[in-house]
This record gives sequence, C-alpha cells and structure tokens, in this order.
Amino acid sequence: MTDLRTPVRTGAAHRLAVLVEDALGAPLPVRLRAWDGSETGPSDAPVVVLRSRRALRRLLWQPGELGLAQAYITGELDVEGDLAEGLRAAWTSARERGAHTPRLTLADWARAVGEAARLGVVGPRLPAPATEARLRGDRHTKARDRAAISHHYDLSNDFYRLLLDDTMAYSCGYWTAEDMDPADAQRAKLELICRKLGLTAGSRLLDIGCGWGSLTLYAAERHRARVTAVTLAREQAAYVREQVRERGLEHLVEVVCQDYRDITGSAYDAVATVEMGEHVGDEEYPAFAAALHRMVRPEGRVLVQQMSRGANAPGGGAFIEAYIAPDMHMRPLGDTVALLEAAGLEVRSTESMREHYVRTVAAWHRTLERRWDEVVALVGTETARVWRLYLVGGALAFEEGRMGVDQILSVRRDRKGASGLDLSEAADWYQDLV
Repeated sequence: MTDLRTPVRTGAAHRLAVLVEDALGAPLPVRLRAWDGSETGPSDAPVVVLRSRRALRRLLWQPGELGLAQAYITGELDVEGDLAEGLRAAWTSARERGAHTPRLTLADWARAVGEAARLGVVGPRLPAPATEARLRGDRHTKARDRAAISHHYDLSNDFYRLLLDDTMAYSCGYWTAEDMDPADAQRAKLELICRKLGLTAGSRLLDIGCGWGSLTLYAAERHRARVTAVTLAREQAAYVREQVRERGLEHLVEVVCQDYRDITGSAYDAVATVEMGEHVGDEEYPAFAAALHRMVRPEGRVLVQQMSRGANAPGGGAFIEAYIAPDMHMRPLGDTVALLEAAGLEVRSTESMREHYVRTVAAWHRTLERRWDEVVALVGTETARVWRLYLVGGALAFEEGRMGVDQILSVRRDRKGASGLDLSEAADWYQDLV
C-alpha cells in the first residue's frame, strides 16, 4: 500500500526556508538548494545555491547586503540561471513587504541562532574577501581619497580595456537607437557634452576626473579644444598621456595627476566633471561646487554628469562602498542642483539619462560574461565575481529607479547677469548625434 503521508522535510534548505519565510512574511521568492543536497522553493524561480555553511556564518556576523555579497564573492553562495532575475525576485519581495531588510525580533534572532547551531553554522567571524577596500583615516582627506580612487580605477588598464569599448568611456552612454553600438552611444554622449558646453576651436576646457580621457581626447580631436585633464588615478593618467602622444595632441592636451582641491587654474571657458562628483563626499560638496564656480570664467559653462539616489538611500550602498567605490555619496538630483546654485552657478538644463545607463551597464555586463575567462586570468575569480554582482545590481538599480544619472548644465553669469547662452542653441544639441 502506498504511503500518502507528507514526508518529513529535515534538510538544511527546508529548515532555512521556514526561517526566511517567517522573516519575510511571504513565501520564499527563490528556490533554495543547500550544501546537503536538500532543495525547496518555487520550481520556476532562480536557484540560490548555498555551497557551504560558511555563507550562513557570514550572514550571522554581517546580516543583510554586505554578508550576502561576501558569500557570493567567495563562491560560498551562488545563483543558477539569471543572476539579475534572482536579485529582481528578492527585491520585488522586499518592496511588497515595504522594507528592504527583514525586521527581526529578539525571539526571531534567538530562533535563528538556535537553528544555526543545529546546522553547524555557528563559529568565529570569517575574514572579509581580499577584494574588500581597506581604507584608513578620516573620510575625504586627500590621502584617503587617493586610496579610494586607486582601489577602483587603478585595478589595471588592461582590465578596463577588456570591459570597455574603444572609447574607454567609463560612464553612461547616450543611446539614440535601439540597435546602437556601445561605442557609438559613448561618442554620442561625448558630442552632446561638447555641444552643451559650446566648445569651439581654442576653447579652454577643464576635465575634472577625466578617467581614461574619453572626453578629453574627443574634445581635442573633434572640437580642437585646449584641454586640461585631471585625475587622481595614476594608471589613468599614464594611459591618457600615452594616447595624447599617439594621437599627436601634445599641443592641445595637458594631463595632471592631482586632487581637484589642488587645481590652481581659473577662467576656463568650460568645466566638465563626468561621474566624478559622487566621489567628493556629502560634506565636501559645497566646497567642490564653489571650486567649479571659481574655475570657470564669467559666461562660461559647467557640465556635471552625476549619479543620484533617493533621499532615503544616500551613499553608494554597503556593497558598492566596500568593494567598488569606497566613500562615494549620491543624493537626489534636486539637492545637487541646489548645491550648485548656492555656489553661484545658474542651472540652465537638467537631463535624466537613467534608461541610458540600463543599456550602458548591460553592455558592460555582456562583455564581462563574453570575456569571463580572460578577466579571471587577469584579475582573479573573486574580483570577476565582484564585477558581475556590481554590474547586474547596478543595471537593476537604474532599471527600477533606485538610482539615476543626470546631466546638469550651469553657467556663471557675469556682473550684469549675462549667461553667455544663446536661447536658441539647445535646439541644435540633439541634431544628428553620431
């Protein structure tokens, strides 16, 4: 006779699922497979694989985003199938609960710790992955900022050559067609910036946080502007100098490796800072905005392209600040506009590019997966997994509106209030971009 009774489920996955569902107040949004082979959860959902008890030990010591990220980076936790779909399912569940993390009572914690002990999870705190940033000193001192920038941007020029297109632009592109090539999207963004800044032959442009020189080189080659390119990253400075020599632009481009606070030049016709303002810090941003005002001449223009987050989620997030961009700070667009205006700049145009970043980051992720073996050989598996998580999570954050990116064009009026901006000029900014 067939036994129709419900089987007793004592595997690690089933026991963990009960805890997770109690904490979430909702059914498990993913399928869960544990180190003992047990498995539970919806059959059509992405599969989260706990390869080791160590993943749970990390969560005991570091609950939330950072503990999960550490477990993923080390390979103790993995996702079968589409990582983006796994993250999307988890975040959708969090939104439906009205919170981003479970709110556990003392009784919940006691129960979780007891179950962890029975599963053999309890133990000393595990060391953080070697890829985690380890900065010292007060935030946004020059020395710490240099170390923070080096952590991210000095990873290796060869790595960024693998990841980026031939423009070496590491910022949001501007997609004017569905089937646009990523490099053309970057060139469209560069051309749009040059048009908004009103660059002509001989214009003096200050490019703060120049990266690998995409805007600097484009403005010099296409618009014959005279560019001062500033970066804190030594690898970037070396790359841009090499490109300047190869392209014969020594008479138009000067590359300086220094902190923006040490820039002494002024009276530039235009100043651009493309996705560098996020690294300035919250308390330091008023002084940064004042420096932008000081460096540009009356009737000159300043373009800030910068990422943003909602007022209830400033900063970069625990994972990004620990592994990608330490000490970064993002704020709502309106707050940045107010800071620029408080410094004496008149904001004339803002343009959201959020959807453009979804496509940009997705293109970088496709390249990462296509060149996975090369990336691992160059920087190691841990770093490759950091970047996979970063790119997948970043694309979803822009897709769902948890992060944004904007171009903000402002001017420094002269003493009579003149802006130097032709009112009809904006009509031509978008004509025949690439």
